[in-house]
This record gives sequence, structure tokens and C-alpha cells, in this order.
Amino acid sequence: MYTTDRVPNVPLKNFKRTKIIATVGPSTNTYEIILKLIKAGANGLRLNFSHGTESERIQQIKWIRAAAEEYGKPVAIIQDLQGPKMRLGDFEGTVTVQTGQDLAFGYQADYERTGQIPTQYDLSKKVKRGERLYLFDGKVHTVVTGVKDGVVHVRAENSGILLRRKGINLPDTDFAGDIITAKDRKDIAFGSEHAVDYVALSFVQTAQDIIKLRTILKNLGSKARIIAKIETKAAVEHIDKIVQETDAVMVARGDLAIETSPESVPIEQRHIIGLGLRYAKPTIVATQMLATMTEQPEPTRAEVSDIATAVLLGADCVMLSEETASGHYPVEAVKVMKRVILYTQINVQASPSFPEIPKDQNRQEAISMAVINLARNIEARAIVAETESGTTALQIAKHRPSIPIISVTPNNYTAQQLALVFGTKSYVRPIDRLAATKLTNWLKQNKVLKTGDMIVTASGQYPGVVGTTDTIKVRLL
Repeated sequence: MYTTDRVPNVPLKNFKRTKIIATVGPSTNTYEIILKLIKAGANGLRLNFSHGTESERIQQIKWIRAAAEEYGKPVAIIQDLQGPKMRLGDFEGTVTVQTGQDLAFGYQADYERTGQIPTQYDLSKKVKRGERLYLFDGKVHTVVTGVKDGVVHVRAENSGILLRRKGINLPDTDFAGDIITAKDRKDIAFGSEHAVDYVALSFVQTAQDIIKLRTILKNLGSKARIIAKIETKAAVEHIDKIVQETDAVMVARGDLAIETSPESVPIEQRHIIGLGLRYAKPTIVATQMLATMTEQPEPTRAEVSDIATAVLLGADCVMLSEETASGHYPVEAVKVMKRVILYTQINVQASPSFPEIPKDQNRQEAISMAVINLARNIEARAIVAETESGTTALQIAKHRPSIPIISVTPNNYTAQQLALVFGTKSYVRPIDRLAATKLTNWLKQNKVLKTGDMIVTASGQYPGVVGTTDTIKVRLL
């Protein structure tokens, strides 16, 4: 219970409401640097399962848990699955492509012997004539002209070059629920064994993909929550049902820009964040937020604006990828992100808009709204939510109150998962009818709260039982 007996490292007035996710990689693969990332402001650490070995992952998970305990705050571990490996295979040198040229692709083909460009996934089983096939991060556009004997034939629409192992995008192709690979299943089992907090599913196309992963996790006894990565055209077309079915959603802007169009991404980002607000699902904005800081110690003005925009739109998290995985300034990148978040939230009181809440509000929704309205009216210092599953905190956070949300839970898992939720700071305490009272007393003793502060608490008469929040109290310290 590492959040129980340590004085908070950050005063409530300096508490950032939008959370930060950093990716662990070669540049951050030590205990000391992971601890520095957490101290700098990282709330979640992403492990990219496209790279690395199981032994490396075991060590990283141990480091993250130990660093979180040493610093005294819950940190979420995110397992990012590789998904179908849509990449070119190995071949020597470069392949020059001319507009109008016909090309052939074969699964694990020998380019020197056959003239077929190798792929790491058997495209012939999925693609159809007339579908678009984009290569090298969208730099070379082609259209499928036919599929025969396991070979995919395409015609190039522009000139360019191809390099080995570069990405392939298939914006028109239906994978028919076949996005969880054998490698993914093995990795999911590994993640379950080592108690990761979130599993990020790559190349989601429909809500059925989420349902399939949830079944796998349930059969493994995993408590991990699911992050749907929105990076395909199909996912955009089915976004409402995907957001309803998943536990959290990531706007994976790199592949999404290729699969749709770059100009559509800001609009889709706004729409996805709005749906996350409506359905109380945490949202993550990812890809190239501080790309310059992979090589340089300072961000560009455009990157700072990008982070601030995500904050103003109401995103729960902003994420760093190569900036912390392989960049030269990983800790500095987290610090910059935190500074931008704090400056934005202090100087602009954002009021994110989202679609109207459905008429059939449940009890938890009604209680959450009542808690927020009461806290605002009495100018409460904090909202304290007793929660077993985290749902009460999620329902309160969806309305983006400017008042800090303090969650008290008996469950380490819940505290770690809430680390990615907007405006929420979690503490692990044993099940107790007076858990909120004891926690606020402790915060007062440690000068986080002070005499005269007003606190609004949401609790239930059956502590530790999911879905029983039914009591609102006002407390004057």
C-alpha cells in the first residue's frame, strides 16, 4: 500500500490534471532513469511489445513498481501489443519506384530470386483488387490490381523508394477480426502473469476486436483494462461503438494520418476526446508530441501548442513515444510536457464540451454530477471518492472539474489504473467505513489540507463493494 504512508510529493495547487505517459526503451532502460521519469511527472509507462525480450520486460516491470513505491505514487504499466506486422521484409539496398510501375509483393519472398518484394504478413489473404496499399509510412501510394497464387500485384501512383522493414498501411482492407496475432496472444499471457494495468490493442477496426481481447483477458484471469488504439480508417468509421466497448482510447495519430488524411486527424482527435468524455473513458493523445526533443533539448512552438491543445480539449493523457524510448532527452521531455500542462490549466480554465449525456442517467452518474455541483458551490478544496473499481472517480472525472479528485481505494490495481484518469490522485487504504475521513485527516496532518478547508466526499454504506456509492458528505476540516 505504497500510497498510504507517504506525504504527497506535489501540493494540490500544483497537481497537473492532464496525465503523462512515457515510453520505456533503450534511452530509459535503467531503474534510475525510470525513477527520474516518474519524479518528473510520468503517470504511466508504456512498454512497446514490438521490441525487446521477455527478460527485459520482467526487469522493466520490476523497476517501474519499485520506483513507484519509492516515490509514493501509483503508476500505470501499459502493455502495447504489436498487432499484425504490416511491414516489408528484408532485402538488400533500396527499391526505386516510378509512377505507373507494377510491383509484386510476396509473403517472406526472396526478392533477388523472384523479383517479389517480401512482406512480414501474408497480404494475399486479406487485400482485394482496387484497395489502396501505402508503403514507407505513406510515402509511396499504390493500388492493388490483382491477387494470384499468394502474390499481391499493385500499381504505383507516385514515385519514391522502398527500404526494408518499412511500414505498410491498408486503409481499405477489412481484417475481419483477425488483428490479434499468435505473438500478441503470447504477450497477453505474459502481461497477465506480470499484472500489467492496461493492454493497448493495435489496429482496432471494430468493437468486436475489443470484445475478443476482453474474452482472452477474462480467461487468463487478468484485471488489465483495454486501450483501443485508433489508427485505422475502419476504427474511425466504427468509433462510437469502439469507445463504448473499450476501457480507454488512444488517438494514434501517426498511422491514423496515413490511413485517413493528415488534415482529418485534428478533427478526429477532438471527436474521440468528446466521446471519451461522454462515456467516461480515458483518452490518450499520442505521436510526435515532442518529436524535436528526440534530438534537441528544446521543443518547437508548434509542439508546445499541440500539447496545450490536447489539454484544452480535455484529454486525460498525452503520450511520449520515441522521445523517451530512444531520444537523447527523455527526462527533459517529460518535464517540458508537465510545464506546458500546468501553464495551460492555470491560465485557461478549459470547459471541454461533449455530446449531451443520454437521458437515462444511472444513479452513479447522478451522484457524480451532484458531487461536482456541490463542490463548486461551496468552493471545496477537494473531492474525495471512495472507490473499489474506480468507476466513481471515472464518472466524476468525465465532467472535468477544476477541483482535484482524491480517490481512496483498497485496491492497488485500481489506484494504478486511475493514474491515467484526468484530475485524479489515488491513495490505497484498507476497506473502512471511515476511509475518506481518515485519509483527509492524514492529509491535514501533513499540511496538504488545512483547517477551514471544505471537502466533499462520495462513499457507500458497503465499503469495498462495487457500485454502491450512495452517500455525499460535506466536511469542514
